Amino acid sequence: MSNPNLKRVLIAVGGGIAAYKVCEVVSTLFKTGVEVRVILTRSAQEFITPLTLATLSRHPAYTDEDFWQPTHSRPLHIELGEWADVFVIAPLTANTLAKLAYGMADNLLTNTVLASTSPVLLVPAMNTDMWEQVAVQRNWRELLTDGRFHGMDTASGLLACDRVGAGRMAEPPDIVAYIQSLLHTAGKRDLASKGVLISAGGTREYLDPVRFIGNPSTGKMGLALARAALHRGASVTLVYGPASWDIPLGIQAIPVVSAEEMRTSMLEYLPHADVIVMSAAVADVKPREYSKEKLAKRSLPEALPLEPVPDIIAELARSKRSHQLLIGFAAQTGDIVKPALEKLHSKNLDAIVANPIDEPGSGFGSDNNKAILIDKQGHQVEIPPCSKLQMAHHLFDILVPTLRLHT
Repeated sequence: MSNPNLKRVLIAVGGGIAAYKVCEVVSTLFKTGVEVRVILTRSAQEFITPLTLATLSRHPAYTDEDFWQPTHSRPLHIELGEWADVFVIAPLTANTLAKLAYGMADNLLTNTVLASTSPVLLVPAMNTDMWEQVAVQRNWRELLTDGRFHGMDTASGLLACDRVGAGRMAEPPDIVAYIQSLLHTAGKRDLASKGVLISAGGTREYLDPVRFIGNPSTGKMGLALARAALHRGASVTLVYGPASWDIPLGIQAIPVVSAEEMRTSMLEYLPHADVIVMSAAVADVKPREYSKEKLAKRSLPEALPLEPVPDIIAELARSKRSHQLLIGFAAQTGDIVKPALEKLHSKNLDAIVANPIDEPGSGFGSDNNKAILIDKQGHQVEIPPCSKLQMAHHLFDILVPTLRLHT
């Protein structure tokens, strides 16, 4: 019997070569403690077997043959539809898309969609010409007007048909992140029509072409904030320093290197934002002089002359309008609250996130984090250890009601 405390995800696999990517999605979800069930359409079985997905999910995979067999105490599509917390269709084919857009139900997948009230994540994949057909795009737009359905953009690249263009299915890590978001939010889009501007990662202040002053920030927290905001319906702009991760589809990405470049971009996009989150670890100082050529070791000064970099968050605070929320981050060691409070008031922020960087499982480079959110009235909310994506959602859970008061 299923544990009622476990999160439950139903994944329906359509007939396309991208079906192989679903194996990683199922495996990753299972490893994170999510209970997974899988449906395969008849055409999906031409690309991947029920045995493969049953092995990865530790539960029999369902096909249309199961749908028509009277071996269940209740109709299978009703049982599965009521069981799922989140329903995922990947890859979503043009055929299934058309059926869903018109409310048709002629197989286990489409019947289960109609028998369910859970949020549905649609992950399309098809040839570029198929994806760009007027009828397909019309069906896509029409389906997404239903609040139940959440759509992931297709990527551009080399497709299995050797065509280079749009239609490539989203990558498994991005699909898993969206599923995790839906499990947290139950599909609510409480940031719809809102603009969210986020800074992420560290900046680099160069002494010469190969040496710089920097910090170990990876930008994972800022990326998690961007994902969470996107999944909650926001229009997201991410200004980020040098990073090793890929930008999820649907996010406007602005790469920068130095603090001055980050300042310029943040001020440029500030007027379009309702929420600004400054999670980047910006350098405090930079070399006073820059050499266009690499300095020989013997030419390095014994004492490096430094000068301050722009105080980006203070300038954002001076420039923002009354309806905008500005949230800062304070990565600290030891007592994290006192310096965060000082920064909150000295920079005139609406809230600040204080998080430790000297404890296991939090801080720079970690996939997890913990924090204390402090608002300008001094109220403190502790966020216990969790993944950075979960922490991002916890922050928005607290901040969104405040945002409504400002509109």
